[in-house]
Amino acid sequence: MDATLDVPADDFAPDDFTPAERARGRALRRAQVPWVLAARVAGLALTLVLGLTPAGAGLVSAVGGLLGGTWAAEVLGGAAALVLLGQAVRLPFAAGTRTVRARFGLVTQGWGGWAVDALRGLGLTLALALPLTLALFALTGHSPRYWWLPAAGAAALLTVALSFLHPLLIEPVFNRFSPMPGGELRTALLDLAERDGVRVRDVLVADASRRTTALNAYVSGFGATRRIVAYDTLLSTATPREVELVVAHELGHVKHRDVPVGTALGALGAAVAVALLGLLGTWHPLLEAAGAADAADPRALPLLAALASALGALSGPAQCAVSRRIEARADRHALELTGDAEQFVAMQRRLAVANVADVDPPRVLELLFATHPSATRRIAAARAWRIARDSVV
Repeated sequence: MDATLDVPADDFAPDDFTPAERARGRALRRAQVPWVLAARVAGLALTLVLGLTPAGAGLVSAVGGLLGGTWAAEVLGGAAALVLLGQAVRLPFAAGTRTVRARFGLVTQGWGGWAVDALRGLGLTLALALPLTLALFALTGHSPRYWWLPAAGAAALLTVALSFLHPLLIEPVFNRFSPMPGGELRTALLDLAERDGVRVRDVLVADASRRTTALNAYVSGFGATRRIVAYDTLLSTATPREVELVVAHELGHVKHRDVPVGTALGALGAAVAVALLGLLGTWHPLLEAAGAADAADPRALPLLAALASALGALSGPAQCAVSRRIEARADRHALELTGDAEQFVAMQRRLAVANVADVDPPRVLELLFATHPSATRRIAAARAWRIARDSVV
């Protein structure tokens, strides 16, 4: 990857963002981050307390007893209880985040719609978690020491399946999609994809405006299911050329096979995580602390959940670092595809202002939590790219 994609954030023109725009983004970040971090800390703390003390084992036994006291009742009841408790603990912080974003004009959805979305998310989580947990404990019961071998392979396959099925089954649960009407913009986007050698099935418009004023677009799906999706908020706010630049960035992900590669890496990561769970889940001090006899004991469920949450939290910064590099590469692809650094900068400014982004956040927050480079870094990289191109010409 070209070094210009990681230029210092202070290498930008001083008039890219006004003092008021910078202050507004900074104010949103300061008001929102405490709620977001508190939700993560509270959720992780709950899973650790339940998983590393007998409290979780007691919960599984109590819920299982209410449901009949069978092995299946303990597994399914315990899994449902963990999901519901996790949702309940994080819900007030999610509501606080929504309140902050509404104060900054980013929310168009009422509390009723927000609650329905939360219930939909909960339903999807339970629909996935319950059968997977039952299958997992069937494996642990069959082989308490080596269950993780087939489970690791199954986790990898499931990661691939979910990546493929997400645009077909998950996205429609939360958004309605309609074909973009014929016209110059649709033709331009399809021509852009054709020029880039990327086959897309259609250009769709997502009804994001019923939830938010934020702007976005993406390319989803594999092969015959691949489509360009643009938020209706983007189409109603940005210029057609800016929309093309956003889509050119998303086409960069397809061109560099970021989704298949990311899916493969995710599958590998899932397999490694399950293997680590298999190793840690047989460590007697942890089992004793959790009040479980072995990995096949349904009372070990909170322990496995706690270990999985801890592994996810520890790997988060590394995943964010990889994501930032991938996003920077997609930015460069958009510049090379369009050759339009000036409109790229205009597009980045449009997105940052409309989304009330902190355009130059504290470096520690960026390193730990940011999945994209900051707006100032992306703009600086675009200008560096233009200078490098002009010097060659």
